[in-house]
Amino acid sequence: MDENQIATVIVDCCYKVHTVLGPGLLESVYESALSYELQQRGLDVVRQQLIPVVYEGVVLGEGFRADILVDDKVIIELKSVESVVPVHKKQLVTYLRLSGKKLGFLVNFGSNLIKDGITRVVNGL
Repeated sequence: MDENQIATVIVDCCYKVHTVLGPGLLESVYESALSYELQQRGLDVVRQQLIPVVYEGVVLGEGFRADILVDDKVIIELKSVESVVPVHKKQLVTYLRLSGKKLGFLVNFGSNLIKDGITRVVNGL
């Protein structure tokens, strides 16, 4: 599957998880449930994937952890907050750039309506 096909599955799974669990739980609960749903649909899911940072040709210690990495192509950054602030999107943009991935989703399960909580972020896609 390419990134756009994976994206369709991710959005569908986010809707299902939010419908079943509702808003307001811890991020870790949504991470578990979303990972389960994605795996049920045949996608490869890695939780808390360590992605190193290379600075001037040197691999630095621990870089960052992607909440969910899907099929080694799409990063999902999860939140469960009242509202997403601009730094959350900037964080995902940086993750995409540093990892070389082309597509990411910022998903806020704290939103009353999940359609308002999903932001698609691209990096040269």
